[in-house]
Amino acid sequence: MDSIALLDTIEHETGPAPEWAVLWLHGLGADGHDFEPIVPELVRLGWPALRFVFPHAPMRAVTINNGMRMRAWYDIRNFSADELAGGDRADSEGVMESIAQVEALVAREAGRGIRPER
Repeated sequence: MDSIALLDTIEHETGPAPEWAVLWLHGLGADGHDFEPIVPELVRLGWPALRFVFPHAPMRAVTINNGMRMRAWYDIRNFSADELAGGDRADSEGVMESIAQVEALVAREAGRGIRPER
């Protein structure tokens, strides 16, 4: 497998030496900063240390937004959900690229001591 460049991320650790990670993907046009404020709302006293990882999707042209460049996990070509009828709503190459980028972040967390199932 070719080496995948890691996405830029925002990280928030709730304590030292986290053994659990939350990898949170933002929506179209947003970025990793959008969910930083929610961390205190999710964490409870007595929980183990967590690492929240908020990656930034790549900047790319998004067809449904008149080709405007914005953060997106893949190009959205149209609003049709009928893939079986030959629709091409999602850019499959972009989807596969994003899957590989997320898998690379999971692998990085494993390398930092967090088991993939965590």
